[in-house]
Amino acid sequence: MPTAIPTTIDAREAAHFGAMAAAWWDPKGSSAMLHKLNPARLHYLRERIDAHWHGDEAGFTPLAGKTVLDVGCGAGLLCEPLARLGARVTGLDAAPENIAAAQVHATESGLTIDYRAGSVEDLGGETFDLVTSLEVIEHVSDPAGFVRGLAGAIAPGGLLILSTPNRTALSRLALIGVGERLGGIPRGTHDWDRFLAPQELTGLIEAAGLRVIDTRGLGFSVSKGFVLSDDTKLDYFVTAVRA
Repeated sequence: MPTAIPTTIDAREAAHFGAMAAAWWDPKGSSAMLHKLNPARLHYLRERIDAHWHGDEAGFTPLAGKTVLDVGCGAGLLCEPLARLGARVTGLDAAPENIAAAQVHATESGLTIDYRAGSVEDLGGETFDLVTSLEVIEHVSDPAGFVRGLAGAIAPGGLLILSTPNRTALSRLALIGVGERLGGIPRGTHDWDRFLAPQELTGLIEAAGLRVIDTRGLGFSVSKGFVLSDDTKLDYFVTAVRA
């Protein structure tokens, strides 16, 4: 009998997010916070993509000819913009409900995206030029194993970009005390004890054979919404390459 492949999927977390699949693309629905995060996310991704591949900052398709894997893709909020930047995109998510919603929306948008239900351990050695996983690592069962899986999916010369909440008093207040209790984020979305501080995530990345080349905070401005920041106390991005 073949040995089962270990998985870093937390079944309870997958069910929680799968239950939101139908409303994922509603900017006022249960994933409203992700819609608000997306402009800052894309700003950071574009910045790092241009820096790594020496692209034209004014160009529309900096990922032309590149392959991208988005792990924990939900219903495709990040996959679709990445496809429009010229990439051949694969979206991977633990919840089949999210994958179904993502496929429908991509078809309606005229985009070809390879969506798959499963975990990073299912890739079987497949590699990609850019691997992204934003606001996901705090929801997996084994963060170290998850990072190893992401690292194994990076092609030579490729790039890994992660984001996650920091484990601080500010993130507890903003994401759980305010966000979840006032209804801006569905209750039960976050477990503060599972948040990772930047030095902890850096340690996991380095243990997986990668080198962190950039860390940037994600802050909030009353006038502008979510913005890139030097302050990592709320949430932050990390970019890594092979060591």
